[in-house]
Amino acid sequence: MPFDLSLYLVTDAALCDPLGIEQTVAAAVQGGATMVQLRDKHASDEQMIAQAKRLKAMLAGSGVPLIINDRLNVALASQADGLHVGQSDTAVQEARHALGQDAIIGLSINTLAHLQSAPVTLLDYVGLGPVFATGSKQDHAQPIGFDGLAQLAQACPLPSVAIGGLKAEHLAQVKAAGADGMAVISAICGQPDPRLAAQAFFQGRS
Repeated sequence: MPFDLSLYLVTDAALCDPLGIEQTVAAAVQGGATMVQLRDKHASDEQMIAQAKRLKAMLAGSGVPLIINDRLNVALASQADGLHVGQSDTAVQEARHALGQDAIIGLSINTLAHLQSAPVTLLDYVGLGPVFATGSKQDHAQPIGFDGLAQLAQACPLPSVAIGGLKAEHLAQVKAAGADGMAVISAICGQPDPRLAAQAFFQGRS
């Protein structure tokens, strides 16, 4: 499935609670979100599979892929479009073997060593960061800043998306660093109007 990393929404169940995940995602996609990752470290597999199936049905025909964070069994059971794994999550090789060649598989990268050891032939994109410290993920790695982002993006042979405390006002710096897009959580999840929050990332673009 083709994909566009321009604005990659990563869900947070607690932040999305006021509107609900589905309403938040629907509004964000209306505002221009180009990819959606279902991330929930606390839900059971059964709860996450049910949520993923609802989102997959909702996104049908939109061209916006649904990616599952970490849980390969959830991605398989829900027939999601792909999986995003961290350095300590499900192995990329296992994910590719299970999901097939058409799945979109992404890997979190924090250092040049991670990048150099990544199985790039099995991946479709990488997530680079965190650029800044973020409250959305308590156990995140050392922030890399825009200089670190540029170093990784320029060394990366794959499409890349920057993540970690990013907001609409960081768009120019992310583009200058060479990343293909921005992954955001709190900049959309929990905002009073997720559609307007998503649209803010596209204002002023040429």
